[in-house]
Amino acid sequence: QVQLVESGGGLVQAGGSLRLSCAASGRSFSSYTMGWFRQAPGKEREFVAAIMWTGGMTYNADSVKGRFAISRDNAKNTVYLQMNSLKPEDTAVYYCAAYSRQRFTKTASAYDYWGQGTQVTVSS
Repeated sequence: QVQLVESGGGLVQAGGSLRLSCAASGRSFSSYTMGWFRQAPGKEREFVAAIMWTGGMTYNADSVKGRFAISRDNAKNTVYLQMNSLKPEDTAVYYCAAYSRQRFTKTASAYDYWGQGTQVTVSS
């Protein structure tokens, strides 16, 4: 049974930092691309960043370039999202997802597995 478990969300002031973690289990993800998405109240789920499990190539949304960084730890089967210079508009529930291809896609419906989400709130 595949599980993606996010952690690390919370309340932070604008300009602050948080690191989200996504612990993956239940299968080998070596051929997968892992992604982070976010969803604010009343808005559609939005792509944030992705990383190929093998090779470590990354891709970020324009809205977070230069502020967020995605990485993975193969030994821990964990994907991270380091978020710096946070803004109030970054407030959302952040989701980890797994896509069973070694390529980048921003399309949420393409992803095969999802975590339960973790709340990030940035105060002004």
